[in-house]
Amino acid sequence: MQPYLSIVVASRNDNHGGDMLKRMTIFVNGLIYQTRKHRLPTELLFVEWNPPQNAPLLHEVLPKPVNHPFLTIRYVVVPPQIHQTYRFAGVMPLYQMIAKNAGIRRAKANFILCTNVDLLFSDELFSILAQQNLQENCFYRANRCDIPATIQDSWSFEQQLQFAQSNIMNRVGLSNYYLHLTNAHPLLTKNKWIARQVNYLVGLKRKWFNNRQETALWTLDTDACGDFTLMSAKAWHDIQGYPELDLYSIHIDSMGLIAAAALGYQQIVFDETACTYHIDHTDGWASMNPIEKVHFWHKKPGIGWDIVSQCGQYLLQHKTTYNLNQPNWGFADTALEEIVL
Repeated sequence: MQPYLSIVVASRNDNHGGDMLKRMTIFVNGLIYQTRKHRLPTELLFVEWNPPQNAPLLHEVLPKPVNHPFLTIRYVVVPPQIHQTYRFAGVMPLYQMIAKNAGIRRAKANFILCTNVDLLFSDELFSILAQQNLQENCFYRANRCDIPATIQDSWSFEQQLQFAQSNIMNRVGLSNYYLHLTNAHPLLTKNKWIARQVNYLVGLKRKWFNNRQETALWTLDTDACGDFTLMSAKAWHDIQGYPELDLYSIHIDSMGLIAAAALGYQQIVFDETACTYHIDHTDGWASMNPIEKVHFWHKKPGIGWDIVSQCGQYLLQHKTTYNLNQPNWGFADTALEEIVL
């Protein structure tokens, strides 16, 4: 069956952040359940980057879609030999966005969702996807709701979803009633009425004092967009996938979103109930204090938001993309091992 949706993720069996196998198991089982429930023809492209030599491959340990009419899982392996060609291969075992590009280039569906392996999708979100009425001239975003790591892979999917709905620790995204307010008092994000009033005033300030491109940039839902960016295959190819920078992946997800907007694709942010649930873990960027982030940058260089913002405003003004990637981005001309389940 031709998939309507290709879901692209990148990972490796290295226990990143702790309980990685548990989180991936919850993710895969969730897709097995929801694609069957909502009858949505889907393929999951699991790009396994630089597999550790002392651990089994992911297809050997993760759940399999047995006799499943709506879900195919394709494991695409990027070997250590390719990984070792990058400057920071010794300190960055996974180049997440380049790995996702490998999945984008191999996706078979007309719509491609780039997401992460430690998520659950709300039933409201999956119900929208199952309607199969996505538009090619749009890109789609969903809020990310962080939930405790105490969720268990032994629970039924209904139990996991109920736990997620009842234990939201934090919500990230434009449907959170505010526009990128940093260091804001929690009251601003928890009280919808107050948040909307502040949001209105902030919007007026930006309209009056910012240039048009800066204002347009702030309206894009870039926060945690690596957890859910959905657009047509045509759009992904128009923006040439994610910029293939030999750097840590932070902000590169936002660069993809900005490029789509610059080329005229329209942003649609799903309602707050149509969200993803992100299983909390250590070693994540959001969990670090400022001093830890300094040490992190010292080991794993990345691109700063100031440069991304300047580039974004330039793209929006000139309606262009970065043109950083080679024509074979995503290893389009490289035969990678693939295991299909």
